[in-house]
Amino acid sequence: MYFTDRGIEELEKRRGEEEVSLAWVADRLKEFVDLNPDYEIPVERFATWLARLDDPDED
Repeated sequence: MYFTDRGIEELEKRRGEEEVSLAWVADRLKEFVDLNPDYEIPVERFATWLARLDDPDED
């Protein structure tokens, strides 16, 4: 198990039953980056990856 898996498992355990919009998630990511600017690049990469999941032109 990677260290980050613990955070993902906590998220699933605590909030896994909730339904939220992607706009809500985007707002939380922006808020996170505002509070933690060192994570701007990983958050940007994650958001881009999510946005392009169904794009057949992306590798």
